[in-house]
Amino acid sequence: MATFSNCNLESIQKPQETSDDNHMPMDAVGNSNLEPVQKPQVIYRCKKCRRIVAVHENLVPHERGKGESCFKWQKRSSDALKKEKEPVECTSIFVEPMKWMETVQEGNVQERLLCMGCNARLGYFNWAGMQCSCGAWVNPAFQLHKSRLDECYL
Repeated sequence: MATFSNCNLESIQKPQETSDDNHMPMDAVGNSNLEPVQKPQVIYRCKKCRRIVAVHENLVPHERGKGESCFKWQKRSSDALKKEKEPVECTSIFVEPMKWMETVQEGNVQERLLCMGCNARLGYFNWAGMQCSCGAWVNPAFQLHKSRLDECYL
C-alpha cells in the first residue's frame, strides 16, 4: 500500500484560488514568496553493514583537477599528454572530520578510516592533504571511497 505525504494530500483536497486578472493560481502569482526547490537529501552508508557514515552536509567540495595529466606516472608518457580525455569522475568523496573517525580522535596525522560498525576500510585521512582521482589536491583530506559506500537519496 502506498503512503502519501500530508503536503501532497492537502494540495489535492484544497481547491486552488485564482486571481481575477490572468486566471493563474494565487501561488504562482506571488513568486517572490516561494521557497527554492530543495534537492533530494543524500546520505552515504557503509556497503558492508549499511551504517550511515556521512550526509550531504558533511561533504567538502573541491574544484575538479586536470585528470590523469596531474599524476607523476602519467607525465612520463608524451603520447598520453597529446590525447585529450573527458574529465574524470571523482572516485571518492571528501568529508569533514566526524566523531565516528576514531583514528582521528586518537591524534594520528594519517591513517585508514574504518567503519565503526564492521571495521571495513572506507578510506583514508591525512591532515597534510592528498590528491583526488580527478587530480585536485584537498587539504586536509578525509577521503571516503565511493566503491565502499552506498549513496542513498531520501
